[in-house]
Parts: sequence; structure tokens; C-alpha cells
Amino acid sequence: MSSSTRPHAPAPSESETPDARHRAGSEEPFIQHGGEMGALMRAHDWSTNSLGPLEQWPQSLRTSVSTMLRSPYPIILFWGPELRMLYNDPFRPILGAKHPQTLGARGNEALVEEWGQLGPLMKRAQDTGEPIYIEDGNVNFARRPGGLREESYFTWSYNPTIGESGEIAGLFAIASETTRQVVGDRRLGILRELSIRMALDKKVEDIFRSLEEVLSQAEHDVTFALLYVVKAEQARLVSCAGLGRGEAAAPLTLAVDATSSWPLASVVESRQEVLVEDLAQRFGPLPGGPWPEPTTRALILPVPMGADAETTAVLVAGLSPLRALDDEYRGFLQLLARQLAAGISSARAYEEAKQRAEELARLDAAKTAFFSNVSHEFRTPLTLILGPVEDALAKTTKSLEGESLDLVRRNALRLYKLVNTLLDFSRMEAGRAQASYAPVDLSVFTTSLASAFQSAVESAGLRLVVDCPPLPEPLYVDPEMWEKVVLNLLSNAVKYTYHGEIRVSLRWEDAQAVLRVEDTGVGIPEEELPRVFERFYRVRVTQGRSHEGTGIGLALVQELVKLHGGNVGVTSQLGKGTTFTVRLPGGTAHLPPERVERTSRQTPVPSGAAPFVEETRRWSTDVTATDTGAPPAVEAPAVEVSPELAHSRILLVDDNADLRSYVTGLLKPGFPHVETARNGQDALEQARLRPPDLILSDVMMPVLDGFGLVRALRADERTRAIPIILLSARAGDEATVEGLQSGADDYLVKPFSARELLVRVRTQLDMARVRREVVRNEVERDSLRESVRTRDEFLRLVSHELRTPVSALSLNIQSLVRSLDVPAADVTPEATRVKARTTEKHLQRLSRLVEQLVDVSEFVTGPLDLSREAVDLAELAANVVAQAQEKALRADCVLTLEAPLPVVGSYDRARLSQLLASLVDNALKFGMGKPVEVAVARAAGRVSVAVRDHGDGIGPDDQERVFERFERAVPANHHGGFGLGLWMARHIAEAHGGSIHHEPTEGGGATFTTVLPLDVPPGG
Repeated sequence: MSSSTRPHAPAPSESETPDARHRAGSEEPFIQHGGEMGALMRAHDWSTNSLGPLEQWPQSLRTSVSTMLRSPYPIILFWGPELRMLYNDPFRPILGAKHPQTLGARGNEALVEEWGQLGPLMKRAQDTGEPIYIEDGNVNFARRPGGLREESYFTWSYNPTIGESGEIAGLFAIASETTRQVVGDRRLGILRELSIRMALDKKVEDIFRSLEEVLSQAEHDVTFALLYVVKAEQARLVSCAGLGRGEAAAPLTLAVDATSSWPLASVVESRQEVLVEDLAQRFGPLPGGPWPEPTTRALILPVPMGADAETTAVLVAGLSPLRALDDEYRGFLQLLARQLAAGISSARAYEEAKQRAEELARLDAAKTAFFSNVSHEFRTPLTLILGPVEDALAKTTKSLEGESLDLVRRNALRLYKLVNTLLDFSRMEAGRAQASYAPVDLSVFTTSLASAFQSAVESAGLRLVVDCPPLPEPLYVDPEMWEKVVLNLLSNAVKYTYHGEIRVSLRWEDAQAVLRVEDTGVGIPEEELPRVFERFYRVRVTQGRSHEGTGIGLALVQELVKLHGGNVGVTSQLGKGTTFTVRLPGGTAHLPPERVERTSRQTPVPSGAAPFVEETRRWSTDVTATDTGAPPAVEAPAVEVSPELAHSRILLVDDNADLRSYVTGLLKPGFPHVETARNGQDALEQARLRPPDLILSDVMMPVLDGFGLVRALRADERTRAIPIILLSARAGDEATVEGLQSGADDYLVKPFSARELLVRVRTQLDMARVRREVVRNEVERDSLRESVRTRDEFLRLVSHELRTPVSALSLNIQSLVRSLDVPAADVTPEATRVKARTTEKHLQRLSRLVEQLVDVSEFVTGPLDLSREAVDLAELAANVVAQAQEKALRADCVLTLEAPLPVVGSYDRARLSQLLASLVDNALKFGMGKPVEVAVARAAGRVSVAVRDHGDGIGPDDQERVFERFERAVPANHHGGFGLGLWMARHIAEAHGGSIHHEPTEGGGATFTTVLPLDVPPGG
């Protein structure tokens, strides 16, 4: 019979010894298998246990134990009320160091650290009889040596086991440990999140921030993390997670060789990780992440930062207090460090590539600007050379003399200087510059160079101070190169200084010759200072006397000074001035021996100063050409110009004095009225003050260039229609399109022929004249259409105004005729008289309308013919008011007069009666039902007659319009009239030397005041 069916063994007799009983129990069939745990269970003395001897175990326990021992899965059996623990070989590793003491032990005693979590689950399974399933549950068994807890995860189930009496006798638990899978997936998630973030980061600082954010959520594996960047024996904290920045364990800065904090030196030197296990002694208790135990260990790992050998990074990772630093844990941290290093390298590579791209873009933009400048610098003097030469060739004598010859020479020198500068710079760039160093009395030589600028500086209204005392020893320099250094710096100072002084000083400081060129000019913005010595770079916000220049002068100075083993620097304050400082070391130790001449030369004579000085003088000795004065001696080609166009005013804008003078000479014979401006801003101010008929402008100028000038002119209503021709050194279709798109009417490329310039100027003036005529014709047509509209409106009003009294008059006359032809009994003489008076009234109104129409004709054709006589305005006003009383009664108005004194003057009685009657009639018409006041007042040689109503008044938009012909403040269908009353009143007042004006009445309404002189001079 199998063990599962045979009955319990008989109870042992008292004569049997314990050993005999134990041997009998160990031979029970259900416990004969199970490997090591089976052997332990057979060897265990169960008689001391509440489970009792093996031979007395109930059949349900026997069956469960037999199944457990033979199972390849980790199984633990909790049996009896005390939940005694029985488990198999696969379950034994889960208990770790607790085994074998846990065999047969009470669950709450053997698993005391875990019982708070497991006990309630078991009780619930016992109480309900329902199995419980848990997946990847965290149970941190204290199974490490020393009773230390270990972070662990399991998937298990509690299955209640039924005993012989039907009760729940125990819990059958099948478990599998998933720690490796759970922790591995978690660490993989950390690396994946960090990788995704770093892939999106383009800056190293963003990498540091991403590391901090990711590791702040990774406390299970990295309780805290510090990233230090180490450079020059100093470590700087750049990322911090799990600790507060600046705490004892997270100092913001740290000496690499400091022993009291993190041992970074050994990691930096060996490039190997270091395990630190005495954190409590170093820093005190440190947070253990999500666990109550403190962190006691940290692993410090090197993090390479790419090709930069001088800078490295070090990652300090706090280790979980519940995990051993096994190969997987160490591998995870090493992979984290490598991934961080790759991210930093990628971000640095991106930053460097971006920086290179930006630098190339800046260089490309600078080159473009340079070539534009060079084109301008070449084409302007070429224009001033080829123009006079072509003019000379067109003459029969084919001679070039006088001012034209001097003009050609000056611009040939300018081209010569420009070519030399470009050649010098190209040799420097190619490394082919060869210097010959000879001992030179630098004080005398520098003084001679600076003095050459004396006249040019003074002509610019500046003061030149040269302070170069003798030096203790000669300096070994290349005289030609030193000359270029000094001349470039002096020329630059004059160009950007408008008032004050330029100081050149030479001193001996610290075994060096120190040259300083100081000015009180416009200065350089602080953010621009690092770039002033860059090739092709020009400071945009600083405006000089001229836009001329290539942008390589200061770069050439720097390269020439470097060839002498020296250096050049600059300090500046915007609006106060700039100082360039050149330092040259004494002796020859810093110079190549084969290029040094030991024999002393005579003090060199400045040989290249003339082009610099001549150019500087042209910047400062500027004569603004106007309509006065003789034109320059330039023989312009004959171009036919109509007398109308010859009176045109032309504004010429260019920062080059020679070009202004030359073009002015070309224009003067055909267009005598030529004005000039140095830059776009000056031209804009002149054009707004007195708009010219045409503007001829250069493109590249200081302060405001040609394109900016065009935009500003087109944006201003006063100058929008002025034709503009741009003169530019930029050739090609693209440049032409850009010029025309800016709003210019024409675009002329230098060098240009004189005839082409004159023809284009004449064409643009002709086109402007045609445009003006078109606009004038359009205005005349609009005015004519408005006149026709006004006439039609007037005729409609006249028809309406005349039809009303004529119709009423006709009806009254017909009624009178019928009453006379067929007498009726009810027709009384009184009724006939009423009809007659009504007829008379309509005749009077008709008469007044006809008189107004006649007056309109008289007012339009010329000044009024006044019949002046002595008139008392107070009396005249009283008569008008008396005549209007009946109309006032019909309008329900109270009409009053205030005229305390006689006011006598020389006036046309009829016209003033007409004026005042018109004003009173308007007041009664528009102030119906409200008072109307008439007041006559005298003051200081004049008299005023005011008519005030309290009606709706006149809106602000209509106050000026109401005095025009045919105008009303209200629609015509509201009130009758031609809209001529106020217009005629104004004419009558002005004919008497007076005026009429309107102002609102306080509280509502309108007040019209007529002001007339008392003493009128002969002729009115």
C-alpha cells in the first residue's frame, strides 16, 4: 500500500526508546526523497516540535511533504496553527543565511523581519480559504551574512491545504524568485531613459541636467549621484541627485587631492573605479534611497570627456544598502558611466561642429562683406580715374591737367595703398611674410611717422599729441612693417574721432617698448572688443567719417606685431574713446636669428605715409557742394536738357569727397542746382527739410547706407515720390535686383561713364515730370467730377426750394381767382385778405431765394461792392430781431436782444442785415422750441455780433465745413435752404474786413459770432 493510502503507524509503545522511534520515523516512505532537504527532515528530531514524530504526521501533511520534496519548483509548506516551515531544495536559496535554522521553525520567528508583510497575507488565506497569488512582490529577506536584508522580488501563491477533519491545516506556497529580472529591467529602463534624453541634448550642460533628472528617479539602484568635472586639479560639481548641493557629501568645488572628501585623485590618475566603504566616517549617515538603512558605500567611476585630455569627469554613485556589489551591479554602473561619457562626447562634438559651422558662417559672411568692401574700394577710385581719363580722351588735345589730373593721382595712390594692403595680408595668411629685423631708434622713427599726420589731423579739427621719449636701447624691428602698424593705427584713430585729440605715446615698461595710440572718438561697444582684430570684421555700430576700408587693417596690425614677438590689445568706452596698445620685447632672443641684422641702420624715413595721409585728409577736408560756388573743373559731355529740367534740384549723397566733387562737376553744366550730403542720415534730413527733385546716392556709407536711405524716404509721405538713383560698386544681376527691390528707381554700377550718368539723371527727371503731370491731370479730373456733382446737387436743391413757394403761390392765386369769379356766401373779405397775405409771404420767400441765387453769382465772380454808410449795429440788430419775432413765435422760440449802447461804424447796411438775418434764421430753424439770444458788444476798436441758440449744435467734423458753399450740418430733407447762408455770411464779414466763427454753446447748441472792425481803412 502506498504512503498516500496506508493508515497511520500505530502509536509507539512505552518500551520503545526515542532513538528507535526516530529511526522508525525516518524510514517513512513519504520522506525518502527530496535530496538534502529530505535528508535534513529525516535527521531532524520532530518529537520536540509541535508537528510531532514523522510516523504520527497526518496523511494530509504526508501527502503535501511528499509532493513538495519531489517538486523541481521552490515550495514552502506552512503547517499547523504555528505555521511550522517545511521547504524543499529549490526553496533553500531563497532563505539564504537563515537556513537551516528555519526548518521546522515557527514562521513568525524564523521570518521575523518579513512577517509584518507576509503574516497578514497568510492569515487572509487561512481565514477565507481562497488562494492568494502575488507577482513580482518585493520581500527583502534578511538573508545576507550578518542578518542584513537583501532587496528581492518573488512571484508566489498561498494555497490553503485541507486537513482530515476538513479544516485548513496549512498553506502550500509555490514561489519563484524574480529579483534578477525585476532589477535588470529597472536598470535597463534607467539606461534607456538616459539614452533617449541624451540623444535629444545638444549641449553638455543639458547632458548634466538630464543625468540629474534621470538618477533622481533611480534611487533603488543609485541612492545618490554626484558628477564632478575635473580641470587643473580642481573639481566642480555639475550634476547632483539624491543629495543637496553644497552638503558635506556634495561640495560645490573640491580639490582633487583632498583626502577628507571623495578620493578623486586616484580615479583621475588611474582611470579606474574606486570603492569607498567608509561613508559614515567621512560624512555621517547618508540617505539610503527608498530604504530606511543608510548608504555606507559608493563607487567612484571615471567618465572620459572626449579628446580633451585636460578635462575629465568623475561619477560618484551611492550603492544601495540592500544590494551586494556583484558583477551585475558593477557592470550596470560601468555601463552608466560609459553611456554618460558617450553622451558628453556626442554633445561636445555637436557643440564643436556647431561652433565650427557658426564660425564658418561668420567667416563666410565676413568674406562676403570683405569682397563687397573691396569691390567698393576698387570701383570708387577706378570711377574717379577712368572718368577723367575718358573725358580727356574725348577732347581734341587729349590732355589731362589741373584738378582732373590731381584727382587721378589721388585715386591712383589710393589704389596703390589698397593693393599693397591686400598683398601684405595675403602673404601673412599664407605664412610667406619675411621680416628683416634691424636695430632702430623706435622713438625717433615713431615720432617721424606720427608727425606726417599733423596737417591731416589738424584739418579734421583735432589735436595730435606725440609723446615718444628716447628708449634705453634700440628695438629690433622691420621698419616697413612697423611703419604699417603705426600708420594703420593712426589712420583708424582719425577715421573714428570727430572731436578732441589723438595721442601717440611710446614708453619702456618691463623690458618692453609699449606704443599707445589713444583717441577721444566714438569708441567700441564692449561686446565687440574681442572681434576687432578678426580678419574681414568691421564693427557695425560704430560710425566713422567714411565707410571706406576693407576690414583687414587691424588684423594686419596684429599679424605684423606677432611677427615681432609682441602683442596688441585694445580698450575702449563707447562714446569716450579707444586705446590700442602694442608691446614689443627688447633684444633678439624672440626673433629668428637668420632674419636679424646686427649692424645699425640710419633712422628710416617714412616711405608709405603719403597714401594714408592723403586718404585721411580727404575724410576731413570736405566741402559740401551747394548751389553757390564754381563747379569743379570737370568737362562734362554735352547732354541736351530742357529748361524745365535744368531748374531741377539734385541731391548727391556719397561719403567720398572726390566722388562728390567729380559727379557734381558732371552735373553742374546741365543741372546747376546740385546739393551734396556725406551720408544717408544727412541726406534724409535735407530731403525732409527741402525735398529735391532727384536723389543720387551711393550704397555703402556710414551712419545710414543707401538702402536704409531709400527705405526711410519711401516711408515718408513728403519724400515718397522723389526719384532715386543708387550708385554702387556691387555689379551683377543680383545686386541690381536688390537695389531696385529696395525701392530705388535706377541702379548704376561703378565705374560708370559720364554720359550714361547724365542720361539716366535726365531720364529719371523726365519720368518724374510725366508722373507729376499724370497726377495733376488726375486731380483736375477728380476736381471737375466733384464740381459737376456739386452743381447737380445745387440744381436739385434749387429746384426743391423754388418748387415749394411756387406751388403754394399758385394754389393761393387759383383760390383767389375762383373766389372772385364765383362769389360764395361764406367768402368774407377777411378770408380774402388772409389768402392775399399768405400769397405775399410766399412771394417774399421766393424773392429772397432769387436774391440769394443772384448773390451767389456776385460772390463768385469777384469781391463784393459794398455801399458803406454810418450804421448803428445795435439799431440794425433790433430791426432784424423785430422782423424775426413772428417766425420766432411759429418756432416756439423766445428771441431776445442784448445791445446796451449804440455801436456806429462804416458798413453796408443791407449786407449786414442780410448776414444777421441769415444767422437768426438758422438759430430759429435749428433751435426750435428753445431760446435764441442776439448780443452786440464793443471792445478795442471792433464790434462783435453773436447769435446763440440752444439746439442740437454742430458736430466737430462739421464745424469748418458749414461755412463752405452748399454745405449743411444736417440733411437737406430735415430743413430747407440752399446751404448758402453761412457761406454768404462769411463772405460779407470778410468783405467788411472782419470774420465769423463758430463755437459750441454751453449746455448744447451753437453760437456764431461775427467780428467787425469799427475803423475801416479806405478800400475795406
